[in-house]
Amino acid sequence: MHQIVNYASTYGGTFLVVLTVLVFVHEFGHYYIARRNGVRVEVFSIGFGPEIWGFNDRAGTRWKFSLIPLGGYVKMYGDADATSRPGAEARTMTAEERAVSFHHKRVGQRAAIVAAGPMANFLFAIVIMSLLFMFYGQPYTPATVQQVEPDSAAAAAGVQAGDRFLEVNGHQIERFEDLQQIIAVSPDMPLAVKVQRGDAQVDLRVTPRAVESEDRFGNKSRIGRLGVIRGQDEYHRRDPLNAVLAACKGTWALITGTLEAVGQMIIGAHGTEDLGGPLRIVQMSGQMAQVGFVQVVWFMTVLSVNLGLINLFPVPMLDGGHLMYYGLEALRGRPLGERAQEYGFRIGLALVLSLMIFATWNDLVHFGVGSIVKSLISKV
Repeated sequence: MHQIVNYASTYGGTFLVVLTVLVFVHEFGHYYIARRNGVRVEVFSIGFGPEIWGFNDRAGTRWKFSLIPLGGYVKMYGDADATSRPGAEARTMTAEERAVSFHHKRVGQRAAIVAAGPMANFLFAIVIMSLLFMFYGQPYTPATVQQVEPDSAAAAAGVQAGDRFLEVNGHQIERFEDLQQIIAVSPDMPLAVKVQRGDAQVDLRVTPRAVESEDRFGNKSRIGRLGVIRGQDEYHRRDPLNAVLAACKGTWALITGTLEAVGQMIIGAHGTEDLGGPLRIVQMSGQMAQVGFVQVVWFMTVLSVNLGLINLFPVPMLDGGHLMYYGLEALRGRPLGERAQEYGFRIGLALVLSLMIFATWNDLVHFGVGSIVKSLISKV
């Protein structure tokens, strides 16, 4: 417990800065597209609960910081609350009020407004990555094997020194970092591999071995290991066009890698112990701050992609749940009934809360508090 308090007090500031930036980006995506579609935005809030500080702009929007800094919301005209459910007054609005009401816009406009939040997170990651690649450099190591460790997964599969990886499970490999990302999330999973060996291309099948990895801060995780040694890391600065292209590819790799990891958890091929919550994010934010500003920015891009992706999951209450409703509305020619939407909201809320509790429990176990909680429960 002391470790959690220590991390929260020491690195909480870094976490709040990172989270505030990402929440602002996400909500500004909703806000900007809403305003472009003629919707009146009543509240733009960073955080939930009672207001700490705020101001009104000329368009009548209240911009504010609220007490609980774990998220944010944009409340549009016609919303009953921060979850964008229609209020009772939506049925009795005048023509002028309907013109600026979110719920009276065409289904395509509403879908665009809702999708703009996650899209803003993806765009933010691309912009930040592009700037890093231009001014700091992109990590680059050719995907060529310098040495194969004896008795390793690579040795068992027939990988040889001098081989250059071309593909892994259909994914093109250009840098050693591309190979690392796939191998790390594939412990004990057979992978189809294509390597360049001299003038020939050779197809192999390799199964990364599961190992427990520990970083410089003592954090442990279960990852896949191939058993090959690469050359030294290099940082290559990119011109603006190639920096943007590389950033788009990097963002797409983060999206697909996250989806693959989630899929493996769902089917039981990968454990859920690495699923972290706010406590783990506080810890990792502080660790990145210790290493340097550039690492904090890298971490922010990863979180931005994950925030956008999670919000697109088809769970009522999340952006993806609203998009699912709008898709059904477009197919049916009319929106779902209020009762169906209400039940969906309750189910979505239960799912989100369950996930938060599970992730927080994982955090407690990670910090060694789980055993304390279990013993207290057993005594009740």
